[in-house]
Amino acid sequence: MLDTALRVIGGQPLKGEIRVQRAKNAILAMIAASIVVERGETVLHGVPDIEDVERAFELLRAVGARVMRDKVSKTVRIDASAINSGLLPADITSQFRGSVLFLAPLQIRLGYVKLPDSGGCDIGTRKIDFHHRGFARLGAKVQYTEGGQTIIDLEGRRFRGTSLYLDLPSHTGTENLMLAAAMAQGQTILENASVEPEVVDFGNFLIRMGADIRGLGTNTLFINGVNRLNAIEYTPMPDRIVTGTLMIAAAIAGGEVTIHDVEPAHLRIVIAKLEQMGVDIAVGCKSITVRRASHQRLNPINIQTHPYPGFPTDLQPCVAALSTMADGTSYIRERIFDNRYDYVEALLQMGADILISQSDVCIIQGVDQLRPARISADNIRSGATVLLAALATDGVSIIDNAYQIDRGYELIEDQLNQLGANIERIQSAVTPLPVM
Repeated sequence: MLDTALRVIGGQPLKGEIRVQRAKNAILAMIAASIVVERGETVLHGVPDIEDVERAFELLRAVGARVMRDKVSKTVRIDASAINSGLLPADITSQFRGSVLFLAPLQIRLGYVKLPDSGGCDIGTRKIDFHHRGFARLGAKVQYTEGGQTIIDLEGRRFRGTSLYLDLPSHTGTENLMLAAAMAQGQTILENASVEPEVVDFGNFLIRMGADIRGLGTNTLFINGVNRLNAIEYTPMPDRIVTGTLMIAAAIAGGEVTIHDVEPAHLRIVIAKLEQMGVDIAVGCKSITVRRASHQRLNPINIQTHPYPGFPTDLQPCVAALSTMADGTSYIRERIFDNRYDYVEALLQMGADILISQSDVCIIQGVDQLRPARISADNIRSGATVLLAALATDGVSIIDNAYQIDRGYELIEDQLNQLGANIERIQSAVTPLPVM
């Protein structure tokens, strides 16, 4: 089976200006929420051409929606008037975790949903039973079949407002239950809600549709249910994880890069940590400029991931790659996902000096030079990590299973080549790693 790979010639400093794509983690929730609109078209602007978004569109079509997409203008029109199925096909749900976002809207629209499985990045235990418990408290009946299928029936065809508490401030859990509560009968109080910018953006999207949500950006949401949500046009927020990745790419390759159409406030902790490492960063109103001389050794860093506004887990692997270039020992503690160090083996192949301690701290001793290698992208973020590491080598690296990177980054090779990198997409005879 042929898959695409990225051929990277390292050692090229990055220089220039670039605009960042819109946020995947907000857009996937908005795409799913379009299902509740019975009349009119939901119009989203700035939708990136990435694989997870494509899977979401496949799910929409599978349940009866019409999707009209203009890849040039990045505008998508969704007509959900003919939604007719609550069965989410296994061949699609197994490929990306965002399929769980379809649970609430299908219950609202049809009164039931059947979910075979949800895939995505294998970065540890990410159970979704708290989504199900939330739906049950809102009045749904949840059943698990021997074949692994989850069937949720909304008895009475409408959720009932209640008090909810999330054990973890999950962004998908918050988005799912926020939408369910937005069309429930009565008031719902959702405590320990996620305050991530993407969740706030999704909440603003729902408010524009007619939802009554108070407390966005705090850990407690007060949601008064309404009878209907309306079709709207909306432009999602910039992707802060892609922005952070491009910032770290400029730091690891050296040079000077300005990233436009960003929200610097969303990346305060990332900016602070990069500055601690010795990277020069200038912040504008909607731009971030990153500078580092190619020969400059960096300072070691201590990082502990934490839900927003803490250091984002999705950027932890990329900072680990940058830490391999530091003059000293860096310490990284992952507190959100229990398999987020899956990139370590690849960096070791590239000459990094990394040890995972018994207390699950990633200890990185800086080295003089990373070396090129042939490696495979295991998931979105570890794939981006090895791509960034390849930029710092003096030679040719091959990154197989580029599909994983394509799930979250739009034409990443074009973006980086625009800044002076030397990356080519090639065919690979390596069988892609499963997405589960």
